[in-house]
Amino acid sequence: MKTGFFWDEKCFWHAGGDFAFTLPLGGLVQPLASGGLPENPETKRRLKNLMDVTGLSQQLHNRNANPVEWDDLIRVHPEAFLRKFKEKSDAGGGSMGLRTPFAQGGYELATLSAGLAKDALFSVLNSELTNAYALSRPPGHHCLPDFPNGFCLLANIAIAVEAALAHRLTDRVAIVDWDVHHGNGTEAIFYDRDDVLTISLHQERNYPMDTGDAEDRGVGTGEGYNLNIPLPPGGGHEMYLEAMERLVLPTLNDFRPDVIIVACGYDAAAIDPLSRMMATAETFRAMTEMVQEAASDLCGDRLVLVHEGGYSEVYVPFCGHHVVQQMSGSAIHAEDPLADTLKLRQPSPRLMRMHSEFITDLEATLR
Repeated sequence: MKTGFFWDEKCFWHAGGDFAFTLPLGGLVQPLASGGLPENPETKRRLKNLMDVTGLSQQLHNRNANPVEWDDLIRVHPEAFLRKFKEKSDAGGGSMGLRTPFAQGGYELATLSAGLAKDALFSVLNSELTNAYALSRPPGHHCLPDFPNGFCLLANIAIAVEAALAHRLTDRVAIVDWDVHHGNGTEAIFYDRDDVLTISLHQERNYPMDTGDAEDRGVGTGEGYNLNIPLPPGGGHEMYLEAMERLVLPTLNDFRPDVIIVACGYDAAAIDPLSRMMATAETFRAMTEMVQEAASDLCGDRLVLVHEGGYSEVYVPFCGHHVVQQMSGSAIHAEDPLADTLKLRQPSPRLMRMHSEFITDLEATLR
């Protein structure tokens, strides 16, 4: 198995602006000692550091990437938005949209982040790699065509997908988003399309609070090709696996994609500051195994994971290491130091029965 790992040190240099957590500074909001948004370089850098220390990095095909080109960008984002972004970036930085600050050069870093996703996808579709992981930063799944949103400046996965379709490398793409927040940007871009299946598992009414309902299934030719799975707060390992087994995998099987792309956020983890879910490193490994098996059955093992959210500097590295170990089939393991504690904190059997009933209700809604 050939697993690619796409990353670039420069992506860690993207700046998060004058925020205290998710609040802009000013008035009664005091600066934090560490400063900035929860989306900061340390979760991603520490994942790469952990892989280097364990030796997992040395078993992967480590790659850089070129920034995406203008033709790639313009397939997804309007010219006026892109030019405004570039002008602000060249002039010293600023902010556009909602919670999307950037420093000078932010435009170039965003195009590099999207380039990591694109090159990872192209390498898998061209059979250079079996599967690939893109450590993209800034993330992308909240970005609308003309409105950066939720730490996301460009729609990384959508840009990669549109480029692959334009180059006739694929005809049917499935995107599975297990970031804890609804993948509203990706959904909006493909909402009226039947060649791209979009699936989002997310904590209900977390972010954005006005999108992600199960009843939102697409429009026109895209009706039925968008699947939202809003999960109740407090759901843990078993709920995620049951949702994958009963809702995600059957939908993938019906669609039969050429490639599966995962918007891989780790913010459903039990100690993440931006969610109220109870997933563990083992949850993310098990979900990765599920999509690997689906890719094996449906599309010749073609699988790409693109890094999205996850805001615990302590825990994201272990979650990511579990995922990349699973993707690569490596024997190198980074033991989860919180595994025993988080196992004890999982929902009780009574709550798990309630979660199962919730998924049954979702099944009925989605039929």
